[in-house]
Amino acid sequence: MRTPLERFYPLIPAGGVGSRLWPLSRAVEPKFLLDLTGTGSSLLRATYDRLVDLATDGVMVITGEAHANAVTQQLRELRGSDLVLEPSPRDSAAAIGLASAILYQRDPEAIIGSFAADHVIDPVEDFQAVVREAIAAAATGKVVTIGIEPTEPSTAFGYIKASKSLGAKDAPHALAVEEFVEKPDTQTASAYLATGDYTWNAGMFVAPAQLMLKHIEANEPELYAGIMQIAGAWDTPERDATMNRVWDTLPKTAIDYAVAEPAAAAGDVAMVPGSFSWDDVGDFDAVARLNIEKTGDDLFVLGDKNNVITEDSTGIIVNNTHRKISVIGISDVVIVDTADALLVTVRDDAQSVKNTVAKLKEQGLNNLL
Repeated sequence: MRTPLERFYPLIPAGGVGSRLWPLSRAVEPKFLLDLTGTGSSLLRATYDRLVDLATDGVMVITGEAHANAVTQQLRELRGSDLVLEPSPRDSAAAIGLASAILYQRDPEAIIGSFAADHVIDPVEDFQAVVREAIAAAATGKVVTIGIEPTEPSTAFGYIKASKSLGAKDAPHALAVEEFVEKPDTQTASAYLATGDYTWNAGMFVAPAQLMLKHIEANEPELYAGIMQIAGAWDTPERDATMNRVWDTLPKTAIDYAVAEPAAAAGDVAMVPGSFSWDDVGDFDAVARLNIEKTGDDLFVLGDKNNVITEDSTGIIVNNTHRKISVIGISDVVIVDTADALLVTVRDDAQSVKNTVAKLKEQGLNNLL
């Protein structure tokens, strides 16, 4: 009889443009393909590396067709049968659901783990220990989330309320989940933090593939029928034809709505606290914070430091050109210099970069997106 870890198959949904990281992150080169931490590894590469040692038989990646070449260049060991290319975006339930269905067809006892491609996590050893515990909890018949201790009343994340111990062997920290709440307002988020009973939902799920599919079938039967058609043809010569025929007919919905919330209501969700540092690197303020904490520098330069001259300034400069950049007397500055666009703002306004992207769309300047 195989152990839960021997049944574990990680998958990486690699999607989204990262509009708050414009002009560095673009549709053709989104943030998961970028090195935002100065380590020499993209976020996708780092995600793959911390999962591959846990994998039974490789890691599956789900991404858009436009990113196929870049993904395979960064992950040369990725097998073609483990690269799921989406002809168009259909949201997370379709992506994770299809991957779960393919892995279930290959191994009906599969336990899947879904981990976004664009998160920064450290240390890897602590992350892997938490995932092993989540796998053990999932083997009891649960959809397991990994909860992140909130540092502020953020409205950018969903929240998980967990209570009593699950009592699962090899998962001593696993808790039964009472409630799964999507992105509350600030007042509600503050009330959650005050109780100490809530963690952030970081979008990491570990569960038996069969259980994931059971909830998709119950809550999104049209989606379930479509992904099972594609999965049935995946390891056959009919893969491409079936994918092209069915994919664009799939309903768009998030995995939170299709699985997590209804599963929590049914008592099928558990949570393991994440004892590691985690950041979804959502904007340039986050990029600055991560790198300044790591280096101890008041001003971090991502790119050629020789082309940057600073005096009495703090913040972050991303230098993607050969231009000289001089910054004098500006606190918490954000400067991102690329070949065809320049962003200048301050860290407190980093979230507003998405407004620039919206205006570029309104003006039809798709070449800059």
